[in-house]
Amino acid sequence: MKRIFLFLLTNIAVLLVISVILAVLGVGNYTSQYGIDYVNLLIMSAVIGFTGSIISLLMSKTIAKHSMGARVIDPQSPANASETWLLNTVSQLAQKAQVEMPEVAIYQGPPNAFATGAFKNSALVAVSTGLLNSMDEEEVCAVLAHEMSHVANGDMVTLSLIQGVVNTFVVFLSRIVAEFIDRALRSNSDSQGGGGTYFVCVLVLQTVFGFLASMIVAWFSRYREYRADAGAAHLMQSKTPMIKALQRLEQISSADNELPQEMNAFGITGKNIASLFASHPPLQERIEALKALEVTPLPK
Repeated sequence: MKRIFLFLLTNIAVLLVISVILAVLGVGNYTSQYGIDYVNLLIMSAVIGFTGSIISLLMSKTIAKHSMGARVIDPQSPANASETWLLNTVSQLAQKAQVEMPEVAIYQGPPNAFATGAFKNSALVAVSTGLLNSMDEEEVCAVLAHEMSHVANGDMVTLSLIQGVVNTFVVFLSRIVAEFIDRALRSNSDSQGGGGTYFVCVLVLQTVFGFLASMIVAWFSRYREYRADAGAAHLMQSKTPMIKALQRLEQISSADNELPQEMNAFGITGKNIASLFASHPPLQERIEALKALEVTPLPK
């Protein structure tokens, strides 16, 4: 969950920085005596929108390693039997998923795992010490299969493309709306905008629209979790291990009486409006989806 938050935060930060730079350089006057130049505005919006998304994607592994304190296991000299088992398990899953062996890392934290990276053949898969200490090998293997499914599906790239499209329309609409607000507030007939009011409106609207648009990104994130659960069942040729892993996570969450802070911030549980911004569906819904799944055999 934290990686999704950092991905979105990086996008918003890049958008705001680029907007400030363009304003300082005097770029961004999209109006003429006949109105807004929509074509040029849309092109520039796409450049800004996809720049933030691409930068976030390319930095995803570095951000994840530093923010989570993840220690990458040296394939040539694993520290113990547990690390050796992790490397071997991920290697076997990578072969089944037909992708290159990713980097494998361990980090300190509550039960969780993540996969990230700009390219499916150069990814990072990390598991927490809490996950390793609270699950048996079959359950951990299921979680690893889930993360390898994310890698094989190219979910980070798809998420970045969706984020880029969303960013484009956030930038585009914020400037159009800001222009009309600026015109309404100006006491004279100057229709060129671009003044202080316009700039402030752009920043505020860009933040507000970005927040609302994050629902679209969150929806895809929830969808990809169902798909990765199904992928894990496919790789393991059984849905039982993934169901057991999710049930274990559900037990851990209930025992703690609350989810970790980074999960709560996204409204992972509950049936209120916060669930629209959740990056993961409720565990019980994922379990029910798996129970209804028909596992197809892997090609020989």
